[in-house]
Amino acid sequence: MEEKQHDRLLNIKTRGLREWRDPGVTYNRYEPTPYSALESLFQVYKLSKTDKMVDFGCGRGRVAFYVHNRFQVPVVGIEANERTYEEALRNKATYRLRAQHIKAPIRLVFGLAEHYEVEPEDNKFYFFNPFSVSTFKLVTANIMTSVKKKRRPVDIILYYPLPKYKKILQTKTPFRLLTKIRIPRETDKTKKFLVYRCR
Repeated sequence: MEEKQHDRLLNIKTRGLREWRDPGVTYNRYEPTPYSALESLFQVYKLSKTDKMVDFGCGRGRVAFYVHNRFQVPVVGIEANERTYEEALRNKATYRLRAQHIKAPIRLVFGLAEHYEVEPEDNKFYFFNPFSVSTFKLVTANIMTSVKKKRRPVDIILYYPLPKYKKILQTKTPFRLLTKIRIPRETDKTKKFLVYRCR
């Protein structure tokens, strides 16, 4: 199914790219995870009703709405670009018109990822290279602080994983690789998902 058709099913508009106007910003451009990649991920990696997903650098909200719709679990999307965040809010309004039956909350937060206070229920964290390595370090440190306060298994999901992201998880945290999910018919071997778990 094409990107446009998936967007139409969810009653949202998430296609296209957006660059930051300030070249000095440590956040990367908006680029949505392809729906075909999400389908591949979630055919293998399942969420349960007790899970809560946080999407760092959610952009216009594609992953947040897709996960909320497919698994009917609470989702938080965090976005630092004001214009993109406003588009995500509009998408939430139109999405909810079609998804009123789903009781789980979906929350969009405007702000920097490193300022997000990880909640005790948050246990799945999604990243599609949203920001610099230094910011990723801060965010993973926040996740670990939350885990120390409330012990629980948590997963970090990386799409198109950067080597430096992987190195941080492998050498600076207790996260260990749980699974690798490749995308069928994808010739670019870097376009895959890595799921790390801290037990």
